[in-house]
Amino acid sequence: MASAVLARAQIAAHTCDSLCELVRGLQEGAGVIMLAEEVLADPAAAALTEALGSQPPWSDLPVLVLARQGADSPVIVKAMERLANVTVIERPMRVASLISTVRTALRARNRQYQLRELLDGLRESDQRKTEFLATLAHELRNPLAPMSTALTLLMRKPHEPAEARRYYELMGRQIDHMVRLVNDLMEVSRITRGKIELRMEAIALEAVIEDAIELSRPLLEGARHVLSTELCGEPLVVQGDGVRLTQVFSNLLNNAAKYTAPGGKIRIVLREEGSDAVVEVWDNGTGIAPEMLKSIFEMFVQVSGTSKAAQGGLGIGLTLVKSLVELHGGSVEATSAGLGQGAMFCVRLPLTRVETGMPQSPAPADRGWPASLPGTVLIVDDNRDAADALGELLRSMGVSTRVTYSGDAALRMVAEGPPPGLAILDIGMPGMDGCELATRLRADPALAGLILVALTGWGQHGDKERIAMAGFDHHLLKPLDLPALISTLRPP
Repeated sequence: MASAVLARAQIAAHTCDSLCELVRGLQEGAGVIMLAEEVLADPAAAALTEALGSQPPWSDLPVLVLARQGADSPVIVKAMERLANVTVIERPMRVASLISTVRTALRARNRQYQLRELLDGLRESDQRKTEFLATLAHELRNPLAPMSTALTLLMRKPHEPAEARRYYELMGRQIDHMVRLVNDLMEVSRITRGKIELRMEAIALEAVIEDAIELSRPLLEGARHVLSTELCGEPLVVQGDGVRLTQVFSNLLNNAAKYTAPGGKIRIVLREEGSDAVVEVWDNGTGIAPEMLKSIFEMFVQVSGTSKAAQGGLGIGLTLVKSLVELHGGSVEATSAGLGQGAMFCVRLPLTRVETGMPQSPAPADRGWPASLPGTVLIVDDNRDAADALGELLRSMGVSTRVTYSGDAALRMVAEGPPPGLAILDIGMPGMDGCELATRLRADPALAGLILVALTGWGQHGDKERIAMAGFDHHLLKPLDLPALISTLRPP
């Protein structure tokens, strides 16, 4: 009778002939349980109590008990003690009361389902963010390897300037990679949402591939892999971000190295195909099962049974590759004959036609200190090594510098004279931070022509607004890009 009443109200109901059938049905899910009081005297009620007690934390299944009219029965009292979410409805009852009670219980149950989805989403989001941060932190170690090697070589014996220059250039490129990765750490979601700022220019893919090989060389050589290259005889130019494309091909080379047994063979091919430049990375490693070829580019996906070969990787490298390639208007796909048969990753990028056949290198910029900036440069940073190193760098360019490590000390130094013409201030200093120091320097009439430069690791939108309001003329991010500083200070 209750089932028929609920059906007329368009509420789906399933009738169970026994408590045992009800308990079995709960495994498939339920919105509300409706029981007659008499059923609770069945010995099988203990199984129902156990089933309800084993619900996950988000779940509190509503139980409606249709009770006899009159005094409270011991059965009802015990049921309310054993079963948490119980509503008692006395018989006889109004149809409207039954329907409204059931609908209220169902709405509460739907809220529980929504809470479950929210908790699952938060848990997955938190896990992905944690794994993403861990992976980016891991990728930061890759540029450190060639930098460490270059520093060791420079320290072991004296080098002629021309010979040492290539090591300095190598370290400079690796620092650029690290800076870009650190910027990604500040905006983790940008990569998965495709919100990366690309610095597009005409670049030769041959140079990008050579940089990627250099970046991946420690991993390749550590596993004793044999790397061969087949580059196109003519320059292939694309419109892209050189650092990001280097990251793409370095990730593909790293992926090949990780999933190939020591002493394996890896090959990278660059060719022209129609209006596209095609880059193929081949390996004779563990291969990819056919059912994994499409999902291999999804976040944190790894080929089954290869996590050990991946050296603990979290499966984000190929996701980054796909996102970055698509942001360049290209595509990437994987092919493999199966597990144990190696794999090939093919990247296609649209070619850019350059009239001269090659992007022209910009003329060497005048990197000297602007002669229009007379006077002393004041450097303030609580990181003593950073402040001293920047002071030495500017002095090597013939600049008169004064270095101090706190806001209070800077004010005393300025009061003693001579007044500086330029001040480079850190922001995140203890005590008086850079913004407060800038405000106090701006309030001094004797420093009316002072140029203020913020050099800091804080680069979010809110930070930029706060720094501008403090009276800074320029805002630069650490580590210092000296040519950028000089170009900023030069008059237009």
